[in-house]
Amino acid sequence: MALKSPIRVGLIGFGFVSKTFHVPLLNATDGYEITTVSSSHPADVLAALPAVEVVSDPKALATHPDVDLVVIASPNETHAPLAEAAMRAGRNVVVDKPFTITVEQARHLAAVANENNVLLSVFQNRRWDSDFLTVQDAIRRDLVGRIVLFESRIDRYRPDVRNRWREVPGPGAGLLYDLGPHLIDQTLLLFGIPDSVQATLAKQRRGAQTDDFFQLVLRYGEMVATLGAGSLVSGGSARFAVHGEKASLVKQKPDIQEDQLKAGVVPGSPDWGLDPDDALLYDGATSATRTLKSARGDQRGYYVALREALLGRAPNPVPPEQGATVMAVIEAAFRADKEGRRIIPELTAEERATWTIPLRV
Repeated sequence: MALKSPIRVGLIGFGFVSKTFHVPLLNATDGYEITTVSSSHPADVLAALPAVEVVSDPKALATHPDVDLVVIASPNETHAPLAEAAMRAGRNVVVDKPFTITVEQARHLAAVANENNVLLSVFQNRRWDSDFLTVQDAIRRDLVGRIVLFESRIDRYRPDVRNRWREVPGPGAGLLYDLGPHLIDQTLLLFGIPDSVQATLAKQRRGAQTDDFFQLVLRYGEMVATLGAGSLVSGGSARFAVHGEKASLVKQKPDIQEDQLKAGVVPGSPDWGLDPDDALLYDGATSATRTLKSARGDQRGYYVALREALLGRAPNPVPPEQGATVMAVIEAAFRADKEGRRIIPELTAEERATWTIPLRV
C-alpha cells in the first residue's frame, strides 16, 4: 500500500553506520522524518536528534505503531529476526548490508514481505558512488570494447584488530560480509549473474580472528571479474580497472562521500559527491591516454528511489531477490574457499529474473 509523505522512519541501531550514513542521508532527502530510534545510548541519540523518541528495545521499535518505515542498522545476525518482526507488524523495511547471514534467511524474508504486502529493500548505497557511476557509464558507452577482465577492490591499511562485533568470530563477521556485498552487487548490476565463483579468504593481520582479506573470481564465460579487499594495503590500490579489446579504463581513487559524511559535510551541499579523481582511458591501438571526468556521486539516490517506491510511483530500488542473489554469491564464495574449486551459485528463477540484461560481456 502506498504511503503519504512525510514517511515516518524508525531507526534500529545508532552506531557508526546509522550516524554516518542513514541519519544524514535521510535528513537531506525530502519526504522522510526520523521519529523513533532504538538505542541503548539515548543521550547520544538525543544529542544528534533532539526531537525523536528513543526506545531501548529494538523489537519494540520494529512493531512501533507510529512508524511507516523501519531501517535496520544493527549487528548482522539481528537483521533477519528484526526485519521479520517489523514486516509481520505491517511495517516497510530497509535492511543494511549484508542483507542476512544466509540465503535461506533472505528468501524467507522475501516471502514474508509478499505475505504481508509490505516493501522490503536492501541498503545498497554504493550504487550511487562516483567511482561506480563513472565505470558504469564508460561500459554503457562501449569505451573499452568487449570486456575480458574487470577488477574491483576496496583496500585499506588497518593493521590493528579491534574489539568489535565485525572482528569477533560469529555469524556475519569478517570482511567478506562487510565489503563483499558492495562489490558483488555492483558487479551483478554490470554483468548479471556469474557462471561460477572461486574464492580465497585469509586472516592476515596478527591476532585476526575473522577474515580480513578476500579475493573472489567470478567467471562470465571467458570474461573474468576479480573482486577483493585487504586490510594491510598501505597506499591503497586502484578502485576499478576494466580491460577490453579496445582500451583499458582505470579509476584509481574511491568515491569521497563516506569521508565527507565523516567530516560533517551535509548531503546536497555544493561540493557534495564531487570526485576530484578522474578516470583514465588507455587506448589499446595508439597507447594514447584520455581523461574521463568522474561522475558526481550522491548516495541520497537510494532514499530518493525508495521514497518513490513507498509512495507508489516507482519500483523497489533494491528488492529482496537481489539481496538474496548477493547472499548466494557470498555462500558460494565461502564454499569455494573451503573446497578449493569453482562453485555455481544456486539461485531461484525469481532471483535470476530480478537482474536486468548485462551491459556488456
